[in-house]
Amino acid sequence: MSRAARLRARASCVWTRNEAKSYSAHGVRKLRRFASPNPAAIILVDATPPMATAVPAASLPLPRLASSSSSSPTATARRPSLRKRHCAVTPVAAACSLAPPRQLDNEAKKGFLPVVDKKAGYSFLYPFGWEEVAVQGQDKVYKDVIEPLESVSVNSIPTSKEDIRDLGPPDKVAEALIKKVLAPPMQKTKLIEAKENDVDGRSYYTFEFTAQAPNYTRHALGAIVIANGKFYTLTTGANERRWEKMKDRLHTVVDSFKIENRI
Repeated sequence: MSRAARLRARASCVWTRNEAKSYSAHGVRKLRRFASPNPAAIILVDATPPMATAVPAASLPLPRLASSSSSSPTATARRPSLRKRHCAVTPVAAACSLAPPRQLDNEAKKGFLPVVDKKAGYSFLYPFGWEEVAVQGQDKVYKDVIEPLESVSVNSIPTSKEDIRDLGPPDKVAEALIKKVLAPPMQKTKLIEAKENDVDGRSYYTFEFTAQAPNYTRHALGAIVIANGKFYTLTTGANERRWEKMKDRLHTVVDSFKIENRI
């Protein structure tokens, strides 16, 4: 191979030299931290927003979400360990079982993988190829390794409320959640749609919104529900430029979100 050909091949390679070194002798990528001054490299933090520091509007008693230090570009998105990644495709432990229950198995679509957290009491689907990453303050986060704006996160916190409707109508609840929790204060947000859905006798609020930052706009979907003494939030989204390509898959993710009664 000529020197020019080698240079072209190197330029087209997705992995950096450091990434290649991070692979073990068995070909398994090791847990590795990364940081970049590029805002897109830490969008997982902004996009699955820091459920932190948010103070609900006085007129809307939204639960306060768990604190997260994930606004720092050096402290958040970490690649999962081998054990954790195996957990994403095989039923290993009761607390992190991905063997789908009957209803999720019936809903599973080609190109998606199921997540079932029996301990937390929820399940959902995510696109095949996304990887689980650890983000402080989030229960579960899966993201695309190439497109950092494409991710799904799930968070659950205790609440004294018994029904999502106790917080108010869908548009008011979604608006407050977006502005106070799901997007950083400096981003311009727009609620596109919010509605209530009844699933197995339980009310879910689902909504669509955009969050505009200086260098990008994220188009996102969310689902919230109260059950088992917890306030559950699922958010997913993509860069606005890829919305038309991704929207059907993201709607599948949101529509698959289900809460099970815990005994």
